Amino acid sequence: MKAPAPAPTEGSTEKAREPRWLTDEEQRVWRWFMEGATLLDDHLDRQLQRDAGMPHVYYGLLVKLAEAPRRRLRMTELAMLAKITRSRLSHAIARLEKNGWVRREDCPDDKRGQFAVLTEEGHEVLRQTAPGHVDAVRQAVFDRLDPEQQKSLGEIMRIIAEGLQPTEAGADLPWLR
Repeated sequence: MKAPAPAPTEGSTEKAREPRWLTDEEQRVWRWFMEGATLLDDHLDRQLQRDAGMPHVYYGLLVKLAEAPRRRLRMTELAMLAKITRSRLSHAIARLEKNGWVRREDCPDDKRGQFAVLTEEGHEVLRQTAPGHVDAVRQAVFDRLDPEQQKSLGEIMRIIAEGLQPTEAGADLPWLR
C-alpha cells in the first residue's frame, strides 16, 4: 500500500496531502488478515456447499432465523443482523424460499414490511448441517489458537466491528442500502 506521494502543488504543503502509509509491520499484519479472512470464508463456504448445498451467507441467515422468537424476523432486521444489503438479502431469501427452507409473510401492521420465517424443513436442514459446520469452524479457528489468543481475537474483532458501525444518522451501512 505504499505509493509515491504526488508532487505538491503551488500553495500546498506536502505534509497536508501525505497519506498515513502502513508501516512494514502494519502491512504484514494487514496482508495476513486479508489472506486468513479470504481462506476462512472459502473453507466454510466449501464445507457448507458440500454438506448442504448452500453458501455460508445462507447458513448464517438460517441461524439468525432459528435464534429469533418464533423463528421469524423482519427483513430489515435480518439484513442488519447479517450485515448485508437489502438487495442481497432479498436474493438470498428467494433462493431459500425455492428450497422450502424459508417463507415470507406480510407484516400485519406495515403494508410494506415482510417477515422471513424459518420453515420446519429449513430448521431440519440447519439441525443436520450445524455439527459439520461447527467442526469446520473449530478446526479452522479455535483448534489453532490457545485460550488467550481466542480471547484476543474476540476483543480485536469486536473493536473492528463496533468501529465500522457508526450510530449517527446517514451512516453508510450495508443493511441501509
